[in-house]
Amino acid sequence: MLVAGGGVAALEAMVALRKLAGDLVDVELLSPDADFFYRPLSVAEPFGLGTVLRFDLASLAHGCGARHSTGALAGVDAEAHRARTSRNVSFGYDALLIAVGARPREALPGALTFRGEADVRLVKGLLDDLDRGVVRRVAFALPGGVTWPLPLYELALLTAEHLQDRPGVELTLVTPEDAPLGLLGHEASDAVTARLREHGIALVTGAYPGAFADGELRLVPGSPVAADVVVALPRLRGVPLAGVPQDDEYFVHVDSLCRVPGPDGVYAAGDATTFPVKQGGLAAQQADAAAETIAAAAGADVTPKPFDPVLRGLVLGSSPLFLRSELGGGRGARSQAAAEPLWWPAGKIAARYLSPYLAEHAGLAYGPAPGSLL
Repeated sequence: MLVAGGGVAALEAMVALRKLAGDLVDVELLSPDADFFYRPLSVAEPFGLGTVLRFDLASLAHGCGARHSTGALAGVDAEAHRARTSRNVSFGYDALLIAVGARPREALPGALTFRGEADVRLVKGLLDDLDRGVVRRVAFALPGGVTWPLPLYELALLTAEHLQDRPGVELTLVTPEDAPLGLLGHEASDAVTARLREHGIALVTGAYPGAFADGELRLVPGSPVAADVVVALPRLRGVPLAGVPQDDEYFVHVDSLCRVPGPDGVYAAGDATTFPVKQGGLAAQQADAAAETIAAAAGADVTPKPFDPVLRGLVLGSSPLFLRSELGGGRGARSQAAAEPLWWPAGKIAARYLSPYLAEHAGLAYGPAPGSLL
């Protein structure tokens, strides 16, 4: 069994396969990096609320009886059951899980594009400019296309909290969504809207950021927003993989069990797939569906369950907002939202909404905080 990738989906599949199939499956983890970074906490780092968690992939693999090799998946020879890396090294496989993630790219020229830990210093620089009065107007812009919107809301809210004793700064959040975080359902969206209002953040919905120049963020449709600085999220694009069915943006097609149609024994999970919402918890759920199917094929006493997405989110701030929405099963988006004091240790935030398997392997308790609605 070859798992290609080093993010949440890859690690979840690796751990789940050991839990479900034991010695029936021999797992090799192929990753271009030596470490796994838990990137969602990069939003908190500029504000001194946490640091990006880092784990050695070789140690994680060894801890669940797997091997780790360095390399980036470049293509698949489905007939020969071999995977080729960017360095032209090939690996044989009985089953292959593609969990290579997606590539962030700039969506709004001239804006500060926040991609994660690599851009923490840029946000710190913006906060310093705000503190010195050099910057007075900041717009937070969500681009169209494939992205995960939650970090933008966190950046806006955390910036507002940072400036709570410094009046005169204008913060605006611009989104093409009809309502903030609408994919999480009405209750969660209403809670986020109220949080934005409480922090004095102006909200513009149903508008795409078109261009930023001469102190204006131009919108389509709508009037421009005055801004000294614009903070934007990147668009995501898939990774081109030879021999793998992909769409025009290089995302991988999968069925409900996360099997890739066409090549035998090939699966995919996480941001690499065509599923439109890109988030760690959903990536883990896809990885679980794939792992159960692979384990059952290897002879394990497992009944595979289709991917039925339940989205859990955490809006960071002085009073974190925990969100949950059921996206699958034809039910529509049913959501819950609960605010709690900031007592949850940063090291356990990751375990809240990733998965039971990865949380257990990391020695963290999985599940909601006591008294939460989630």
